[in-house]
Amino acid sequence: MSEKTRYSDEELEEFRAIINEKLQIAKQEYENYRAAVTNADGNDTVDTSPTYKVLEEGASTLSKEEAGRLAQRQMKFIQNLQAAMVRIENGTYGICRETGKLIPKERLRAVPHATLSIEAKSQKKK
Repeated sequence: MSEKTRYSDEELEEFRAIINEKLQIAKQEYENYRAAVTNADGNDTVDTSPTYKVLEEGASTLSKEEAGRLAQRQMKFIQNLQAAMVRIENGTYGICRETGKLIPKERLRAVPHATLSIEAKSQKKK
């Protein structure tokens, strides 16, 4: 029996559903981080007394920087998920870009945007 070279349309639909669900969650989290960076919730140091204002502004700046980093990371995750959707559309989803073999379903369920099999990823680390 020959080895499978791509996932069936039914299998791809399962992965599409997983990716769509993760995309929705990721986009919501991104919006939350973005709101934290832009103070969209209106929670600022304007209404506090001058004594605490300096301390709060420092903490606020650190918090905004962290939210900014998290937002960037979330955006990269969203882009990776969108790229996975493109691979589903063009029929290359689930194929390791190093070995050309199918990435196991278990790995794709855990990391739906994966482009490397565990085997190829471990080779890269060496």
